[in-house]
Amino acid sequence: AAIQSTVLESELFGYEAGAFTGAEKRKHGLMEVADGGILFLDEISSMPVDIQAKLLRAVEEQAFRRVGGTNLIKVDVQVLAASNRDLPTLISEGKFREDLYYRLKVVDVHLPPLRERVEDIPELVGLFIRNNNSRMGLNITDVSPLAMAAMTTHTWPGNIRELRNVIERAMLFCDGAAIELSHMPNEISNRGAFSAMRENPTPGR
Repeated sequence: AAIQSTVLESELFGYEAGAFTGAEKRKHGLMEVADGGILFLDEISSMPVDIQAKLLRAVEEQAFRRVGGTNLIKVDVQVLAASNRDLPTLISEGKFREDLYYRLKVVDVHLPPLRERVEDIPELVGLFIRNNNSRMGLNITDVSPLAMAAMTTHTWPGNIRELRNVIERAMLFCDGAAIELSHMPNEISNRGAFSAMRENPTPGR
């Protein structure tokens, strides 16, 4: 935990040369790089409590010191934070600072998990396919009805990250123009009805 805190602190606030072993030259942290703009902190619920305190101070004062430094660095940064865990619950468990929670909660946006908005899955799948086609030099243009149906019934515990990885994996295995159910990982392709439909296709199809 101590190592994680040190690494995270240096990433957020930067460090001076000689601040620790391997710090050969000064490095600007994310707060400094984002000066004049917005800093997005994903999964803020996993941030150690001691770093939460330092982040709170930096956000309130719009100033901080680099690790190993004494000079106060002034910035103008807006912080946008996201979490897939319930922060009020973590506050009650002593795992998240209540003062930081209310300091960051200027505008609160609740985004339901992917399993509760399956209508978004086809559009997201199309987006990931287009992006991967460009990045990977592929030309996949479609998804079979069975593959899409399987994806819309999957519970997606990893949310959009899991969907993005599933699509990338499927495209790597795809040898045609369309992603098929067989290109899906087992936890999706072997789900009950879809596995049976694959093994016993409707006559005439």
